[in-house]
Amino acid sequence: MKLKELNNLLVLDEGFATEFKRSGTSNLGREICAFANATGGVILIGVTDAGEVKGVVDHNRLKSEVQAIARSAEPPIGVEVESVRGVLVVTVPAQHSKPYSFGGKFFIREGASSQQMSREEIREFFYKEGLIHFDETPCEKFSLADDLTDDVWTLFRRRAKIPAEMEPVTALTNLHLLGADGRMSHAGAWLLARDIRKFNISADVACALFLGTDKVRILDRRGFHGDVYSMIDEVVAYILSKINVEYIIKHVKREERAELPEEALREAVVNALAHRDYRSTANVQVYIFKDRVEIVSPGGLPAGMTEADLGVKSIPRNPLLFAILHRMDAVEHIGSGIKRIRNLCKEYEVAEPKIEVS
Repeated sequence: MKLKELNNLLVLDEGFATEFKRSGTSNLGREICAFANATGGVILIGVTDAGEVKGVVDHNRLKSEVQAIARSAEPPIGVEVESVRGVLVVTVPAQHSKPYSFGGKFFIREGASSQQMSREEIREFFYKEGLIHFDETPCEKFSLADDLTDDVWTLFRRRAKIPAEMEPVTALTNLHLLGADGRMSHAGAWLLARDIRKFNISADVACALFLGTDKVRILDRRGFHGDVYSMIDEVVAYILSKINVEYIIKHVKREERAELPEEALREAVVNALAHRDYRSTANVQVYIFKDRVEIVSPGGLPAGMTEADLGVKSIPRNPLLFAILHRMDAVEHIGSGIKRIRNLCKEYEVAEPKIEVS
């Protein structure tokens, strides 16, 4: 790794594919294992959580310790260790014998942290052992020349907090959205899409407003099919434009109070788009009735989760997409979406949300 590549990683901060460690090898086996069970990643030893380089001493001894830790995983994990500007750079390439364990425990990368999972959850988490998630696979329909336009990149760069001077290919590669072979991942295609249907025909969102409490008469319908981040904003705005709003006069100011909490609606829409099964031929559907809003996401629960787990733990179906949405601040707190929806509705003094799984 060259100094410029190290600086690019430092500027992007910790994330799905990057971990900073101040010193030593404490919990290093956990981090290496988590990256091996995801798409790989880089651990920078000698860097504070704030991205400040402190450096390490005795690089040779640390290198030996890191290699020994990686070899003690089950199965052993191949890593690359090198010294750059006083920092020990541990690169965990994409692995092909998933799932991996360390100390008899299994870990997976979730957002910017590593979470422990049971072996059964790990096995179910992947479509089948040895394969990565669909959002991490190459999107053959995406063309860097045709689809990564200046306007698309500028919008994405601003949302993902990428420095203006950083080259698109460098940033996308470091975020693991772009493979070493130059092919865009599906997660990258969905986040950079002008029309997401070009890459997945049913990845759009269909919204409908009905008269009364059933689906007999449609009053209005809209479809949204931009990039995932844009669809979240547009769908929430559409819902808010169709539900009732109370105007409360306080002194000389007028406050508006929607009949349902906006934050809870946003969490539900984010959940539907971030965790849906993008291999499904069905799209996300939003139904607005006189007495309720229904949001339907195809795919059921991700493997390894039960209905009782909702609001208790999180297993992203699309971890790379989820991690970038978290970087974009579309996801506020990893693993707390359902719980937040319930709490927000309670605070707003509306009925508890009903969650059905099939």
